Amino acid sequence: MSIAKKIEELVSQGLNCAEFYLENESQMHSGPATESHYKLIVVSDDFIGKRAVQRHQSVYKLVADLMNNPIHALALHLFTTTEWAVKADKQLLSPKCLGGSK
Repeated sequence: MSIAKKIEELVSQGLNCAEFYLENESQMHSGPATESHYKLIVVSDDFIGKRAVQRHQSVYKLVADLMNNPIHALALHLFTTTEWAVKADKQLLSPKCLGGSK
């Protein structure tokens, strides 16, 4: 099973996702790993009443076994359905890689 599929499975089992977007951004980073850098957007009302850090902690807890190896970086963008509905820019670009040869 691919790393992306594992992430999707773990997050979907742990949260009631209204929307789920996962992008493999490994090609934007140096090194040989092809499944190491991801951007994850989750829209879930499970985030209602939670601060950003609490939202991140809840997702990191779900994927803890994948962090550091094989996942090196996981950019999280976490919204309630109301927050997502009024968000004008849904592109959510990731920062450029600052390490290695990129």
